[in-house]
Amino acid sequence: MPSEKDNLLQGFAEKLEKDSPLNIPTDVFVTEVKSHVEGLGEPIQVYGDISKFLQILIEASKSISPKLLFRSVGTVQYIGNGVATLSGLPDASLEELVNFPNGIQGMVLSLDQKYVDVLLLGPDLGIRGGDLAEATGQRLNVPVGFQFLGRVIDPLGNPIMNDAQIVPSEYRSIEKVAPGVTERAPVDTPLYTGTKVIDALFPLGRGQRELIVGDRQIGKTTLALDTILQQRESNVDCIYVSIGQKKASVLNALEILEKGGVMPKTTVIVASPDDPPALRYLAPYTGVTLAEFYMDSGRDVLIVFDDLSKHADTYREISLLLRRPPGREAYPGDIFYLHSRLLERACRLNEEHGGKSITALPIVTTQRGNISSYIVTNLISITDGQIILDTDLFNKANLPAIDVGKSVSRVGSAAQEPAMKKVSSALKLELSQYEEVAHFARFGTDVGEVTRRQIEHGRKLHRLLNQGPNQPVGIIDQSLMFYAFTHGFLEEVAEEDIPEFIKDMLEQLRNEAPQTLDELHTKRDFTKDIETQLNQVLTQFASEWAEKRTQTA
Repeated sequence: MPSEKDNLLQGFAEKLEKDSPLNIPTDVFVTEVKSHVEGLGEPIQVYGDISKFLQILIEASKSISPKLLFRSVGTVQYIGNGVATLSGLPDASLEELVNFPNGIQGMVLSLDQKYVDVLLLGPDLGIRGGDLAEATGQRLNVPVGFQFLGRVIDPLGNPIMNDAQIVPSEYRSIEKVAPGVTERAPVDTPLYTGTKVIDALFPLGRGQRELIVGDRQIGKTTLALDTILQQRESNVDCIYVSIGQKKASVLNALEILEKGGVMPKTTVIVASPDDPPALRYLAPYTGVTLAEFYMDSGRDVLIVFDDLSKHADTYREISLLLRRPPGREAYPGDIFYLHSRLLERACRLNEEHGGKSITALPIVTTQRGNISSYIVTNLISITDGQIILDTDLFNKANLPAIDVGKSVSRVGSAAQEPAMKKVSSALKLELSQYEEVAHFARFGTDVGEVTRRQIEHGRKLHRLLNQGPNQPVGIIDQSLMFYAFTHGFLEEVAEEDIPEFIKDMLEQLRNEAPQTLDELHTKRDFTKDIETQLNQVLTQFASEWAEKRTQTA
């Protein structure tokens, strides 16, 4: 039961709260006065000297400062499909975070005179119309750090498939202005993909943005995964961003990375088709933010966006939900800005800013080979080249099904080492001439001996460039293959025997000329001494191999 002293304090506080211009809350006043009185160590005589008691109350009231707390809140008017429409929030700004009663956060993406549209960063279960949402005054930051290597995460940095919590090094905003021209350096350091036709004809450099274009199910993701597999022995960290891909496809990619031994240096970011549209929208930005952390920490990075067609579809879905114009009068410009501010962040910095790089391999899906659609042409204009895959080549089992005539790398031989540059400089011309001559030969046109040998030479080159999925080839082995081809060591080899010949040739070189291979690996060029030793070994091998095939036949 409260004492008479407590009752007297309570009554006096209620009267003071009612009459005082300070409008001091009752519970605050009672707490402050009691602590002050107890500090005096003197008992209050309720029926004694009332003036002393009043003096104590006056002194206690002077130590209480009134406080006003302002909160920016809004009322949920509509909720559904991952978007909440709120009234209120007068001071809200674009991309500001908003807290909902169920603990889910949202990001402001549209401001109207009366309403604010918020993109939910999680499920909308438990949010109802009339709920109050509070603005935080902060923008979205995602966790980054080297602890994310070897992990599968969602676009907010939460672990997937492994309950072990990730302790980030820091938090960074997903939006950042791309480095300026004065901060960048030319792209001249090679990044090998392990795909022979790409490394020979369309070389990639660290800091380059190379678009992979093609219809569904013809090997776009395979090219990107092979490039990641090729980095197993390099100092390049990798990030694979899956945007709207089926879970079975993601699991298959994870299995390939695990078997290839590159998962410990790879971060996989997954935004599934059944995730809220906000996560699919944020996934590539989270990936490039993590890549920037690695780059700023002194590492080269390779990032794959698989694929930006689904990212564009997600943005179109969001545009419809936010009541924005989704048609061609607004949609292409929005998408161009959406992807340009993403891909421009991939670059190579100069030495003053660390000298490291982010290499981007965005993937885009075409419809029946239509590379003139506006999303594809947008990305072609943003990137530094494109690898175009052809469905007809894929159906003919010409793997990888790369259209040599339409594909291009705007960096070119600037990112090639001398050894590869010497042996591959004439390959693209030979392929183009072969395609032109073979086109007429299909119609039964009589061809001369020179033309016939040219067609046979082109077919052998096609066979040499053929490559199965998830079988990347090292750059030294590629250089040796093309050296043998350009120096005539495959002239007497049948087209169907080329894979076996190349396999036996590389094994013979490793056994007979290991010092020559070590020297080639160190100098990265075919010097006169190296060429002399290679010619000697290859001449003997070609002769023995031809003799063995003759005896077998």
